[in-house]
Amino acid sequence: MRGVVFKGDRVVEIEDFADPSPGPGEVVLEVKASGMCGSDLHFYRAPAGQALAAFGLTGDDAGIIGGHEPCGVVAEVGPGVDTVAVGDRMMVHHYDGCGFCDQCRTGWPQLCERGNVIFGATAHGGHADYLKVPARTLVPLPDSLSFAAGAAISCGTGTAFGALTRLDVSARDTLAVFGQGPVGQSAVQLAAALGARVIAVDIEAERVGRAASFGASDAVDSSVSDPVEAIRSLTGGHGVTKALDCSGAPAARAAAVKAAAKWGTVAFVGEGSTVTLDVSPDLIRKQLTVLGSYTFSLTGQADCARFIAAHGVEVDRIFTDRWKLEDAVAAYAAFDRQTGGKAVIEFAS
Repeated sequence: MRGVVFKGDRVVEIEDFADPSPGPGEVVLEVKASGMCGSDLHFYRAPAGQALAAFGLTGDDAGIIGGHEPCGVVAEVGPGVDTVAVGDRMMVHHYDGCGFCDQCRTGWPQLCERGNVIFGATAHGGHADYLKVPARTLVPLPDSLSFAAGAAISCGTGTAFGALTRLDVSARDTLAVFGQGPVGQSAVQLAAALGARVIAVDIEAERVGRAASFGASDAVDSSVSDPVEAIRSLTGGHGVTKALDCSGAPAARAAAVKAAAKWGTVAFVGEGSTVTLDVSPDLIRKQLTVLGSYTFSLTGQADCARFIAAHGVEVDRIFTDRWKLEDAVAAYAAFDRQTGGKAVIEFAS
C-alpha cells in the first residue's frame, strides 16, 4: 500500500508499505477519507527528525504515516473482534491508551495515565490506503454522512463539538467564536444548530465574509476593528455569555476573555502559545469561568456524528480543497499557505 510520510523541512514523500494484517483485537480499515489538519503542519514544517518534538511529543517519528483524521470501511477483522464487521462504515478515534486506567475506561485515552498512541503521529495514520487500529478505537459513521464528514468529525469538527458541550451552549446563549479556520467554522455551524446566536471573529476578510454562510448572526474582522468593542456593541454593552477561542493566538484568547459578560464562560481549544490577562477586571470581578477543552472522548465523537446527522449540519461545506493520495506533495504545499478552508485526501469508493 501507499502512505504519506512527513520528512520535515516541508518535505513529504509517498512511500510503499506492506499491507497491514490485523492481530487479536485489531481491524484493518480501508481508508476512504483522511483529513488534513493544522496540527499536521507541525510535522510538515519541523526540521528533519524533530517533528514529534515540535509537537511536544517524544519518540521516533521516522517512517510514520501521517494523518490523524481517518474514516473508511472495515476491510478485515482480527481474532476476537465481534463488535464490528467487514463493510462497516467507521471513523477512528485517533488515540489509544492502556485500556485499563480511569481515563481510558471513561473514553479518554488521550489522557491515559500510562501514555498513549496517536495515530498519524506516534503510530501509522490515515494518509494511506489501509490503516490497522485496535477495534476499540472505531466509532460508527452514520449512513447519511460522507466519509469526508467523518474525517472532519474525527478531529476538528469533533473538537468544536467537545468544546461546545463543555461550554453547555444552548439557545439561551450568545457565543463568540474567535478564529474561523475549520474548527471555528465547525463551531459556528454546530452552535447555530444548537440555537445560539453566534458572532464569528477572524483577521482574514475572506473567512469573515464566509461566516454568515455557516450560520453566524454577525461577523467581526478583527484586523480592522477592536473585536471586544465590536462584540460589546452587538450585545448592548454586556458581552457574550460564552466565548470560544479556536485560534491559539494570544490576542484572540485575551479578547475572548475580555468580550465575555459577567458570569460568562470561556473555552480555549487552540493549541500552543500563551495569554496575558489582567486577572482582577478580566476574571475575578466578572465571576468568569475559563476552561481548556482537549479534543473529545470516544462517546463524544459518536455524539457529534449523531448530532450532525440528526440536525442536518452540512459539515462538508467546510471543505475547500479535496485531493488524491498521489497529490500529497502539492496538497501540503497548498495547505501550508493556510488561505483556504478544510482540506481532505479522498480515496476512490
